Amino acid sequence: RNEMPKNRSQESPMVSLQTYSKDGTMVVPLRPSVKDYAWGIRGLDSRVARYALESGIIDEVDPDSPYAELWIGTHAKGPATLRDGSTLEEAVGGQLPFLFKVLSAGKALSIQAHPDKTGAERLHNNDPTNYGDANHKPEMAIALTPFEAMCGFRRIEEIAILIKKHREFAACISETAKLAVFLAHDEDSGRSALKAMFSSFMTCPKEESLKNLKALLKRLQSEQGGHHPHQEPPWERKCSRAILRLSQQFPGDPGAMSPFFLNYLLIAPGESFYMDANEPHAYVAGEIIECMACSDNVVRAGLTPKFKDVENLVNMLTYSMGGPSIDAGSSPTFGDDRIMRYTPPTKEFEVMVMTCNPGEDLNMPKLAVPAVFIVIEGSGSTDNTQGQRLVMRPGRSYYIPPNCPPLTLSVSGTKRGPLRIAVAHQNQHIHCPTVSPAGSPQTYAGEFNLGASPMNPKSPRRIAGNSCPEPPSLSG
Repeated sequence: RNEMPKNRSQESPMVSLQTYSKDGTMVVPLRPSVKDYAWGIRGLDSRVARYALESGIIDEVDPDSPYAELWIGTHAKGPATLRDGSTLEEAVGGQLPFLFKVLSAGKALSIQAHPDKTGAERLHNNDPTNYGDANHKPEMAIALTPFEAMCGFRRIEEIAILIKKHREFAACISETAKLAVFLAHDEDSGRSALKAMFSSFMTCPKEESLKNLKALLKRLQSEQGGHHPHQEPPWERKCSRAILRLSQQFPGDPGAMSPFFLNYLLIAPGESFYMDANEPHAYVAGEIIECMACSDNVVRAGLTPKFKDVENLVNMLTYSMGGPSIDAGSSPTFGDDRIMRYTPPTKEFEVMVMTCNPGEDLNMPKLAVPAVFIVIEGSGSTDNTQGQRLVMRPGRSYYIPPNCPPLTLSVSGTKRGPLRIAVAHQNQHIHCPTVSPAGSPQTYAGEFNLGASPMNPKSPRRIAGNSCPEPPSLSG
């Protein structure tokens, strides 16, 4: 199933929302689209479920359903609507260039990547059933809870160590590919070795990979019980436990060994990362807000019962090394340090998170482009020059027309916590990104702390403050 049951009719009023005008001078309440996928979080434990209930698109939460995604945008597979039944696309006058989501992941999503524009057009033309649009899908995630994700390939040196240490993993890779990994000495040979390794692993005969997976799990379970011959460093324990967890979620899927070649990251609330086209990743657990170009194209290869397209995935990846940068946004934005800006290096979207504390007012900036926002935490009220007073509660979402008189957020001094909203719109700061894709000089360099290498000459740097990142220095 994709659509959740028990939807309210689109004509029924949303509780506690004031009247509004569609003449472009007022903020308009929205009804997002809710999705259930097997990896979602069940019942009221899911933020997606609670938001869907508050926004009026379901009457009750099914405790057994895995509520996975809330879509706010104009994509044909899940268009947001206004409360009178018209679509957000009609209100905007066309497609938004981005799709804004809330994700609640109870278990791992598939090993996947998203195509660039050229690849998306080719996939859509050749297989429109599995690739329903011709757009690329770069995406940015901002953690709402502690969030686990596998993002980007490990450094080739790390993979070489893991191949030597774990004979079961090594047995799923051809001798030629292993030799390429061991002999890699610069960026080009490293990328070539990564492709050979990944292709060999993903095309290993099922009987062989399953046999080795069973042997690996048996050994790792024994070592987790304390019967290992030496003390493991923390990163190895994390890697082993991740493999055991993934194997429980997807029994018999060799993709459970993916922590051996993908970076395994823990993202703190408020931190963000960006996944460019053609970069492998798999979200593991937690809740995020996510913004992306308006597409639903996904090329999958493991940890999923859905359609797998190993050949296309192997051929489309960039095989850059190191995960994405992990950053906490940039402030002040629009002169207010309560407005945190998350800006990717792509033109379609950026996100602002605004925090209004008890006893404070916060003036939202006036935007020249269409925007949407969702209340992610706390409660409060709004006002503007049009006298538009709205009650803010977690899960309620709104459309802001271009040049609409900005809202002023207000939180009573008696409240015990802040009101926090997330606003998505077309990128207005593309010259000054706050996040970097995998493989750039600011990205995560790996868990081994092996230092600089010919394949990774620079250490990762956080992008701090509100200034643009400096270009990587060629000296020092």
